[in-house]
Amino acid sequence: MTRILKKQNIDSNHNFIIVCTQFKNNPKYNLTKEQLNYIQAQVNDSKTCITINVLSRVISIIMIDETQNHYKTLETIRKHGASICYSLNNEKQTLVQCVNETLFSDYSLALAEGLALANYQFIKHKSDSKKETNSLSTIQVIDSKITDKQLNNLSIAIEATYKARDLVNEPVNILNAEGLANAFKVMGKQSGFKVEVFNKSKIKQLKMGGLLAVNQGSIDPPTFSVMEYKPKNAINKKPYVLVGKGVVYDTGGLSLKPTPNSMDLMKCDMAGAAAVGGAMYAIAKAKLNVHVVALVPSTDNRPGLNAFAPGDIITMMDGSTVEMLNSDAEGRMILADALHYAKRYNPEMVIELSTLTGAAAAAIGQYGIVCMGTATDEQKSKLMLSGLQMHERLAEFPFWDEYDELLKSDIADQKNLGGPYGGSITAGKFLVKYTNYPYMHFDIAGPAFITSKDSYRGKGGTGYGVRILFNFFSNL
Repeated sequence: MTRILKKQNIDSNHNFIIVCTQFKNNPKYNLTKEQLNYIQAQVNDSKTCITINVLSRVISIIMIDETQNHYKTLETIRKHGASICYSLNNEKQTLVQCVNETLFSDYSLALAEGLALANYQFIKHKSDSKKETNSLSTIQVIDSKITDKQLNNLSIAIEATYKARDLVNEPVNILNAEGLANAFKVMGKQSGFKVEVFNKSKIKQLKMGGLLAVNQGSIDPPTFSVMEYKPKNAINKKPYVLVGKGVVYDTGGLSLKPTPNSMDLMKCDMAGAAAVGGAMYAIAKAKLNVHVVALVPSTDNRPGLNAFAPGDIITMMDGSTVEMLNSDAEGRMILADALHYAKRYNPEMVIELSTLTGAAAAAIGQYGIVCMGTATDEQKSKLMLSGLQMHERLAEFPFWDEYDELLKSDIADQKNLGGPYGGSITAGKFLVKYTNYPYMHFDIAGPAFITSKDSYRGKGGTGYGVRILFNFFSNL
């Protein structure tokens, strides 16, 4: 974990980054005439990130355009921080100082965030992992406008994102449904939230037909994790509930995924579960005064044993029936039971995160979250704001009644497949039938796992969802 610390004064003998709107030399930077001339030439050439590589230190200057949208500026700073992080590691540097010459304290936070998130690695299974470990270990923030609480919460958010990434990156032979539930138990002990895990016997007792049906093809039992953080001074009388899809591996079941390489990344189909687990870790560790519950139904989806078959009629936990026409639309089956279970909390709002549909990824790529639901306009606007602040942006899709028609079945209450059009919307429409409270569906299929390096998101599991949720609850 990269340490983020507050510092009073700059040490010009070490690496430093200056964030400014217009570069002005300061004797404390200890820059030579040649370096100043180079900086000025780069400024004249409209460069926005200038880096000088000296034998003993790396000096970077990030130029801010004050006319740019503030949220866009924050993201630009994060991305510059990521680029500088990679340079520092290439030079085997261990420490960097962040100097903010602007009036906006969140620029300091964005820079430290970009540096720290880009410094993440998942190399624990490499035999030479010590040799490959990044050298950068300490980020020092020099900004009198930053409070200790802000810096502490930033460190917590980054740590929680690291944990979510770790879970997503672990393969199923190391992290199955029981392993995921045990990971939540460890995170609960570390940060201070309660965890109860239902085993297969308890799941049968609760008649969670969707979760049990998906699990029929696996030799590993399912789990249902209930996490709760309830401080004495909670501001909400009714809890917020988070629900995360925990399919630890998805073959598609008997509706086997047909395209080349389509199964290679399916260890990431529990990224929604990882996100809500990471969010719970951050909320509890930061001691936010909000009552939050998280629910994670978990299993793998395989075509073995007595795997559920297209055409099967499944009786869900709420007693309704589903005509299962595609076993690769399994996520909605397990989430439906969790959403019904959430009713017992009479929640303020439920936010569900899942890598649910390829249609969502096809619609907006890896650049944001497809969302829809029945939450109030005020709740939606607060979530949208958090999405902008964290650059985990929300794209709200329509939730029109006409989409309900696509899920009608001749022989059951509904089908688990809506047809070739509006796939991400019909998936949300399927799920909303199991709710009776303000509800938001977040489809993170696009950004949850990426196959090539993307700035501070890195490569592989991104931890998408942790930061927007933590920001949302922090803002409350």
